[in-house]
Amino acid sequence: MSNTLIPGMSHEIEVKTGPEHTARYFYENLPGVFATPFLAGFMERASAELINRHLAPGEQSVGVSMNLQHSAATPLGMKVRVRTEVTARDGKKLTFKVEAWDAVEKIGEAVHERFIINAEKFNARVAQKKA
Repeated sequence: MSNTLIPGMSHEIEVKTGPEHTARYFYENLPGVFATPFLAGFMERASAELINRHLAPGEQSVGVSMNLQHSAATPLGMKVRVRTEVTARDGKKLTFKVEAWDAVEKIGEAVHERFIINAEKFNARVAQKKA
């Protein structure tokens, strides 16, 4: 991992929500709005994209924690903007402050942690577990 990945660095993504992002995907008796698990996924994606530009060959990142508050509903079809910022780095562990907005208001925030891994070693451990 490069030493260029430092606190204060940020990255944004914007995604148009659609029927595939509904809470009903997880359970039929939930509202037809943008689901919390998809919000978490987009927060993870934004953070992983930020890290990815700084990885050495053979490295990847994995999420290890997320403390998420989903504070407002978003109608399907509306765009969601997610901004992530590195707040701390401790060796291969990175901490992010992540916020999300729809076209009207802030809809969520999270503290997210990711670790940089050696993909070959990680995949070998997963294969061993599977066996």
